[in-house]
Amino acid sequence: MDPSAITVAPAAPARMGEPVEPVAMLRYLEQLGSWRTKRRAELDELDQAALAAPDADSLTGDITLSMALWQAVAARYDELERVWDSGRVGPAERQRLSALVWGRLDAGAGAGSTSLAVSVPEACRLSDALAGQLARRLSLDPVDVDLAAHLRSLRATIERVRDLLPAEPAGPARDALAERLAKLDRRLEDVTRRAQRGADVGGLVRPLEADAGVTERDLIVAAATRRDDERDRARAHALRAELIARAAEVNRIVDACVAAVRSAPTLAVPRVEALGPVPDDALAVDAYLVRLANVARALALAEQTYSGPLAELDSLRQLLDVYHAKAAAIDRADRPEVGEIYRQAVAVLGETPTDLPRAHAVVAAYQTLLSGASSSPASSGRTA
Repeated sequence: MDPSAITVAPAAPARMGEPVEPVAMLRYLEQLGSWRTKRRAELDELDQAALAAPDADSLTGDITLSMALWQAVAARYDELERVWDSGRVGPAERQRLSALVWGRLDAGAGAGSTSLAVSVPEACRLSDALAGQLARRLSLDPVDVDLAAHLRSLRATIERVRDLLPAEPAGPARDALAERLAKLDRRLEDVTRRAQRGADVGGLVRPLEADAGVTERDLIVAAATRRDDERDRARAHALRAELIARAAEVNRIVDACVAAVRSAPTLAVPRVEALGPVPDDALAVDAYLVRLANVARALALAEQTYSGPLAELDSLRQLLDVYHAKAAAIDRADRPEVGEIYRQAVAVLGETPTDLPRAHAVVAAYQTLLSGASSSPASSGRTA
């Protein structure tokens, strides 16, 4: 396979958090679909060539990763097509499409799925780099046949590495990557000088291409992982603030329930502040998000538990009003026994805190008495 003929992925529309434009999305889906088809054919050809290569074992990792990247992008493409729905998209769908394009490919992946903490554009770019690298390594022609093309490709890869390096945070990891880049520069200069003197550099170019491709891949994955960690940290801060506000509302409901209902529930309400501040470490943030999710579930349970008796009390009061209106409509409200039960019901429901079982009983008694009273005239008429 000619390395220069490797398919290149299209540029993605919009950016994270920005809804896509329908025209740009349509063009992207068409181009991404074509890329998916061509890349699959290229990978099949590369896989066959790798099986026949003398160093087949050394190629297995890149072939496997290339296939995993293609599968992840192909699955996300199918999901994009479903949301796109032939262009029948509104604001919510356009926002969802943007999230699918720029969100992590492993988001929502099931158990056993390959973990790819990269977006669709990053996965496509990584796939392009891997496919080009594999094509060069598996090319049947010697490097020297098209040495200039190999050197141009190497320079382009090293420049992409140079562009990605400033985004790395300062520290030992960045220093190590900077040293790797410096070594790649020196090796490329050495290979170029040797080639200019007419030396056979085929055995030097292929390892250099492999090392440059691995360095670029590491930087792409590191950038995607770092971006995702920052997003998780921001999500943790937002969720913590939301849960603190929600806990205050739940505590208000608890106080209202305890004040309004006798024998109120005794479920504890979790304190979000007890979790402490959001940590900086990525793994600690993941654990913190799990604890926040547990607190959210506990708050939902507490809100449901304490708001239930309040809703029940309000329903009984409304029900008593309905029955009293019915009694007045059928001229039974002034009957002594009906009036007495009604006064008892009003007194019970007016107590603070209210005894809910007793309130249920007195309202039910009022309903039963009223039903009996309303049916007695008809019964008397039939008897007469």
